[in-house]
Amino acid sequence: MKIVAVILLIVIVAVLGRAMFQLVRGPAGSPRLVRSLTWRIGLSIALFVLLLVAIQLGWLQPHGLTP
Repeated sequence: MKIVAVILLIVIVAVLGRAMFQLVRGPAGSPRLVRSLTWRIGLSIALFVLLLVAIQLGWLQPHGLTP
């Protein structure tokens, strides 16, 4: 489960880098830029939900939290 979370984080950073490249290279409102940022937001939300579900199901144990 931790590997999936790390892979998703890497993909999110890669998509953000691609969006930055498109922002520098082209116009600010280009469809490719908007699509890249939309993917980043979607992946970030998916990662957040996945982490919440994994904690609820006991797949991940958060550290430093006292019940």
